[in-house]
Amino acid sequence: MDRRALLGLAAVAAAAAPAKASSGGGEESSSSGGAYMRLPVVTATLMLANGRRGVLSIETGVDVPDVALRARVQASGPRLRSAYNEAAQRFANGMRPGMPPDVDQLAAALQAATNAALGRAGARLLLGTVMAL
Repeated sequence: MDRRALLGLAAVAAAAAPAKASSGGGEESSSSGGAYMRLPVVTATLMLANGRRGVLSIETGVDVPDVALRARVQASGPRLRSAYNEAAQRFANGMRPGMPPDVDQLAAALQAATNAALGRAGARLLLGTVMAL
């Protein structure tokens, strides 16, 4: 008998935990407030040291604390992706074969593309993995 009561109590507690987590029960989840938006992977072609073609792959995201600008970022998703692809291809064309990518230079180019696509500053570009294969 006691096991049934214990299992029932465990089931109620398990059902209440996801509801509390989704309602913003912790400070960490409420501080981000959905300001981070992940964007699709950006790719560009480049020349490798042996003369063959390679691929530059960049994981990107945007951190937008301003609510009005966040709505603009969501609406401008295709413009952002196009600006990122253009900036990545320009960066890949300037890379020397056999050299690793300069991530600081790439981040500056992508941040400039972000500001140009949105029409103003305020959205911060976040880089994930940058691979040149």
